[in-house]
Formats: sequence, C-alpha cells, structure tokens
Amino acid sequence: MAENISYSASWGEKENFLPNNIPAPPIVLTVAGFDPSCGAGVAADLKAFAVHDCYGVAAVTALTIQSTQGVKAVHPVPQATLRAQLDALAEDLEIAAVKIGMLANRGNAATLAEFLDRGAFPCVVLDPVVMPTSGGPELLDAAGVKFLREDLIKRATLITPNIEEAELLTGLEVKDLGAMKAAAQRLVEMGARAAIVKGGHMEKPTDVLFDGTDFVTFGGELVKTGHTHGTGCTFSSALAAHLATGRALTEAVTLAKAYVAQAILHGFSIGKGPGPVNPLYRFRPDFASRAARTEPHAAHPAPEPSIR
Repeated sequence: MAENISYSASWGEKENFLPNNIPAPPIVLTVAGFDPSCGAGVAADLKAFAVHDCYGVAAVTALTIQSTQGVKAVHPVPQATLRAQLDALAEDLEIAAVKIGMLANRGNAATLAEFLDRGAFPCVVLDPVVMPTSGGPELLDAAGVKFLREDLIKRATLITPNIEEAELLTGLEVKDLGAMKAAAQRLVEMGARAAIVKGGHMEKPTDVLFDGTDFVTFGGELVKTGHTHGTGCTFSSALAAHLATGRALTEAVTLAKAYVAQAILHGFSIGKGPGPVNPLYRFRPDFASRAARTEPHAAHPAPEPSIR
C-alpha cells in the first residue's frame, strides 16, 4: 500500500521544499497572441524556449479565434491589460530576452515600445507578424504597421521578417538573393541592429542575415510538407533563447534554422488543416537513438552558413 504523504510548507518557507540551490535558467518573455490550436503564438514560443533551456513567460496581446483551418477573428486585449501584464512580470523577474510576435494594433505596439524603453533589455527579437499565412483577418492594423516601421523597429536587436513582410516594411520588391540583402540592409538603416530576411517560401530556401557590417547567407533544402504552422514563431523564439544564453548572432541563427528544419520534418497533422511544426521533437522516444546513429551533432544538426 502506497504511503500517503502530505506537504504543508507555505510559500514563505521556500527553504523547506528546495533541497538544493538550483540556478534558474535565463527567462525569456514572449509578447504575442494566443492561438487556441497552440501551433503558433505564445504557446509555440513557450515550447521553443523550454527546449532551449530557458524559462518562458508571456504577455498576451490578443485572443484569436482559429484552428488548423485558419484565423477567423482577432480580439486585441486592452492596452491597460497588456501594460499590467508587462509591468507585473518586469517587477518580479530578471528578463534576459524579449521575443515580439503578433501585436494586433498600434495601441499595443506603443505600449510595448514604452515597456522596452523602461526595461533596457539586453536582447529584443522582433518577428513582424502582419497577416496569417493561411489568410484571414490582419494580425496588425495599418497604424500598427506604420508604428512598427517607424518606431518599434528601433528597439530591435534583431528583426526576422519573411519576404512578404520585408517588402511591406521596406517598400522594396524582393525576388532574389540580391534583393534580400538590400531589404536586410534597409531594415538596419531603419533602426534595427540586425536583420534576417527569411526565404522559406523560395524554391531553394535561403535566409540572409545583415548585422550592420557583414552579410551571411544560410542555405537549406525545401521540406515538402503541410506541417508548417508556427514556423516563424518557433524560429524567432529559438533565436531569442540562443541569444539569451549568450550565443553569438551567427551561431544563434545557424542553430535556430537547423532546429526549425527538424521541427518541420517531425511535424504532424492534428486537425483538418495544415499541421503544426513540432517544437518538442527532441522529446520523442525514438529521436535520441536515431539521431545518435545518423547525426554527428544530434542536438543541432546544422550546415555551416556561407558568408557573402
């Protein structure tokens, strides 16, 4: 018969139930919307943070009505509610990095900018989410896009647009590698410290990083699968986590890109629409043994980037 054990320690007696001094991992804050299907938004971000040995916390900017079949509606949280979430976290925690996703409207974008100015956080990764890939209502209103372009971008350590977002923000037509470089450079001229333009929808996926001085291109193979929901969220969150743990920018991009490629490969269907990527693929029972046999660097199977 199992012994019935009860615990009565109060929160004021932490020493009673902490047998050793376990150091806390870096804390990474995501500021994004909530996706009920949990393939994107804060749910995807928190999964990626955890896999990369960070503790994730979240401030929700909007509640969406969506499933694997697409976004049906967006309900932004009031500015005061977002401000209260951010202030409560900042007053209590030491935040190593901030990842920004869907903001919904200008009011939330301005509230976040004020928060970033007060906090002086060491790392801010901005994923400029504007429209859902599957179509549907806008995820950032026109005034919000203007504010992001003219103000919020100046707070970003790194901005991570796909080609469509890069075109919207810079006004440039992006059709090839040269145009991707021009867009990345323009984004840095607009105020970001660094920019990576993602070419995941190109025939041969190539990402271009510009750190303000040098360009680095990252090649890859197109993965033909329908399980790509949450790709951008997962990539930017992995980047934020790597930067929070002290990795250099190019290394962080290399590892995040490899991680997302594997997350796509290990994706699966959960409903009637496109399935999500699998940020937790490393926890599959068969992954460790398979990776040990086939991948020299199983945790981060990444090709070397090419510098241009």
